[in-house]
Amino acid sequence: MKKRFTEEQIIPILKEAEAGIPVKELCRKYSISDATFYTWRKKYGGLEVSEARRLKALEQENARLKKLLAESLLDQEALKAALKGKY
Repeated sequence: MKKRFTEEQIIPILKEAEAGIPVKELCRKYSISDATFYTWRKKYGGLEVSEARRLKALEQENARLKKLLAESLLDQEALKAALKGKY
């Protein structure tokens, strides 16, 4: 079963590593893979919890805007095709 960690849980784990606890030990303690740890460190390294929350919110907003743009472009292409057929 895959366990999901929140930003509030990830940041302290990364801080433990910064404090000198070996990565292998942390991975064993929290039942995560080395790859998961290094992915977290790449994404959240040096961030505070509030900054990580803001990052997540911005990523969600970016995804929503990309979806809206794609839908708009599809609508525009459909209208062009419909107008092309009338003339």
